[in-house]
Amino acid sequence: MRYWLMKSEPEAFSIDDLMKMENQTDHWDGIRNYQARNFMRDDMRVGDKILFYHSNCEEPGVVGIAEVASEAYPDFTAFKSDSKYYDPKSTEEKPRWFMVDVKFVEKFKESVSLKKIKTIPELSDMKLVQKGNRLSIMTVEKNEFDIIVNLAKTGE
Repeated sequence: MRYWLMKSEPEAFSIDDLMKMENQTDHWDGIRNYQARNFMRDDMRVGDKILFYHSNCEEPGVVGIAEVASEAYPDFTAFKSDSKYYDPKSTEEKPRWFMVDVKFVEKFKESVSLKKIKTIPELSDMKLVQKGNRLSIMTVEKNEFDIIVNLAKTGE
């Protein structure tokens, strides 16, 4: 099993939105960065755990847990000319972009803020806090995942 952090702006798609979806599952579309795409296409597997992270908001942070619910498949929003994620170079025959389905697991009572994460010495090597790392999908080590989940549950 692998562990991931996936960022979403809550105004665009929040953990509450995921909770409201049929079967509490939805596709994670619109990824237009090759490294993030490769993570989804090549490395994510059904059952992998995800730290759901709200970005570009008043207090960015991890707000809950989701899990990978499907293998990667072509991002159909790239084929639709009226989509904000349209890419004329991506075709059904030769898709350039991929997505996975994600399923809601848990919403934290209190988020674990980026500010808090930066104060934890054991998380100092986490990709999220590395300078210049702005990917919307990144790998997380199991111990980093466990520390953040514990912080959410205990507040410590």
